[in-house]
Amino acid sequence: MFILELTYTAELARIDEALAEHVAWLEAQYAAGAFLASGRKVPRDGGVIVAVGQDRAAIEALVATDPFARLGLAEYRVTEFVATVTASALQAYRQQPPAS
Repeated sequence: MFILELTYTAELARIDEALAEHVAWLEAQYAAGAFLASGRKVPRDGGVIVAVGQDRAAIEALVATDPFARLGLAEYRVTEFVATVTASALQAYRQQPPAS
């Protein structure tokens, strides 16, 4: 599982101009099963996405397609973690820790 943290690198006026395209991209990723939750950070200087994917390379390739990233409006920080405990609604996403 991955936490994707966006940090805006442009003024909010430019972010708002590209917001509809970004939201359409988000909706496509939800439909594909890649995203579980997302939203704006408070204060509004970026956003956070909870994602699932085969591996870090696939997630990094996916975030590169975000209009915010393509247009140079935001940078992504990708954090991978092993979700060994979840709410029951996310049980399908529980993972086993790697063998030591």
